[in-house]
Amino acid sequence: MNVGIWQILIVALVVLVLFGRGRISEMMGDFGKGISSFKKGMSETDEPQPKARIEPPVAAPPPVETPVSVDKNDSTGA
Repeated sequence: MNVGIWQILIVALVVLVLFGRGRISEMMGDFGKGISSFKKGMSETDEPQPKARIEPPVAAPPPVETPVSVDKNDSTGA
């Protein structure tokens, strides 16, 4: 299937009639703004970002045991 100059001109004429000249130029302007915004975003991400430091979870302190006092004068016979 060969696409000739006449087919391209007919399609361009139909698009121009459907959308109008003002709408097409507005769409092209929005397209250009999108491309420049994309390029700006890509240039900003080229800088190395510091890696986030992940801290390990803090463990709860071990339970404190109360010392058992031993009475030396215990007369239980042990």
